[in-house]
Amino acid sequence: MGTVGADINAVEIVEKYEGFAVDDFMLDLPTGTQPDALITVCTSIQGVEILWLSYYPEQWGLQSDVDVLNHMTEYPERAAEILTLESPEVFRVNWALLVDRSTLQVLAKTDLGPDLDEAGVGVLGPLDSLRAAELPDGWLPGWSETLIAVAPFRGNSSIVVARRGGPEFLKSELARLSHLALLAAR
Repeated sequence: MGTVGADINAVEIVEKYEGFAVDDFMLDLPTGTQPDALITVCTSIQGVEILWLSYYPEQWGLQSDVDVLNHMTEYPERAAEILTLESPEVFRVNWALLVDRSTLQVLAKTDLGPDLDEAGVGVLGPLDSLRAAELPDGWLPGWSETLIAVAPFRGNSSIVVARRGGPEFLKSELARLSHLALLAAR
């Protein structure tokens, strides 16, 4: 990464497996350096695979979990809504919804979240258990393939977080989502 001038700010081990790991590298690229140059350098190393490359705000990883948890603690009556609205930064997703499972109504959503009626919420599938799923291209008119993760809150609501086109949600991300949802009193 140094050959393209990348400055590594942090490395987070996301998941460990036998023989390999999934790591998040947070780095700065010099002005004018294209991300493709970084991909080329990394994939030229045997055994290295790039799963995802994106621009993220400076706040990330464990610190963002702590920050959202602190915010939820300050306003416990709004904890589920807070987690939903802050999910794009916490989980590096495109959008998030807070859904009432009994009425299939969207209670809160991020700016980029779709406007869903009861039938649209039904397309998301079961909302009563922790899971990840793929919504196919066209799942909603004009929407491309979308990967979602669902976690129930206490009570009748669930959070749905989504990435358009990937990457897939890792077990560790599902665990974090579930943990934060359980900490939110709703």
